[in-house]
Amino acid sequence: MKYTRLILAITILINTSIITNAQAPEKIHLLNTFHIASAGGWDYIAVQPNSNKLFVSHGGQVNILDKTTGDSLGIIPNTTGVHGIAFVPSLNKGYTSNGRLNNVTVFDLKTNAILSQIAVGQNPDAIFYDDFSKKIITCNGKSNDLSIVDAVTEKVVATIAVGGKPETAVSNNAGKIFVNIEDKNEIVVVDITKNTVEKHWSILPGEAPTGLAYDATTKRLFAGCGDNKLLMIINADNGAIVDKLPIGAGCDGVGYDAAQKLIYTSNGEGNMTVIKETAKDKFVVAATIPTKKSARTITVDETTHKIYLPAADLGAAPAGGGRPQMVAGTFQVLVFGQ
Repeated sequence: MKYTRLILAITILINTSIITNAQAPEKIHLLNTFHIASAGGWDYIAVQPNSNKLFVSHGGQVNILDKTTGDSLGIIPNTTGVHGIAFVPSLNKGYTSNGRLNNVTVFDLKTNAILSQIAVGQNPDAIFYDDFSKKIITCNGKSNDLSIVDAVTEKVVATIAVGGKPETAVSNNAGKIFVNIEDKNEIVVVDITKNTVEKHWSILPGEAPTGLAYDATTKRLFAGCGDNKLLMIINADNGAIVDKLPIGAGCDGVGYDAAQKLIYTSNGEGNMTVIKETAKDKFVVAATIPTKKSARTITVDETTHKIYLPAADLGAAPAGGGRPQMVAGTFQVLVFGQ
């Protein structure tokens, strides 16, 4: 009996320790800064699954870094206006969405060699791989549609009009694609088996949704609305708004760590909001962590639980208004973790 109680006590202690570690967003801090000397703007950043590679969109190329040390591992060139990066490890292929070229670059994940380029819609922005349909999907900001690309044949097999500017999309890996429509304050539901739009869900009071993440366990969508500083939490089964929480201004990315039940929003005003799911459909703002003004996109490495945000120093805002220009030579990736 004493032995049983001892084992029970140890088990409780271990479980408590695990829960405590998982619920310690206030301990997240800046671990490292990776400096990238090349010029140009930036957008998305992505960790290649089951690898040490971090891909960073940057002007006319994609920089590949060692995700631990920040050492350069190469570049993907000729990706003018690049926005995002997607991966299909089973085919040994990577893909970039090149906004100013209206195409997708296909490259070899091992050698970084360019394999082909695929014409898609106008200003392809976010890009991702849907493992359910085996398709690469681009959100085309100017043509207000999605390009559906067969990952094997590298051919566009469908174009789906979504009725507004598609900013980011995620999959439930069961035939549905959810798309943030930035200029309509809504999420569009796409049936990827039929290549048709099924539903339009308003997410008001959320405005101008940009970043989007999905929890496959609870079937909840997390839409970041940087214009009015809200994270909208939506039931992916019926579009009902579950909750809304305050975040920082200028959010352009949302990351989700499924193991730790933590949602991150990268806010261009210079901070990162960390939201914790404490129980089913119960969410709290657990921390607001200083980052850097301009750090507006994000990716989370679910293997290491590190968070990566690209940023740069900014000059003064133009006299006539508009976005401040980055200071040359200051582009960097901020690495956060516990």
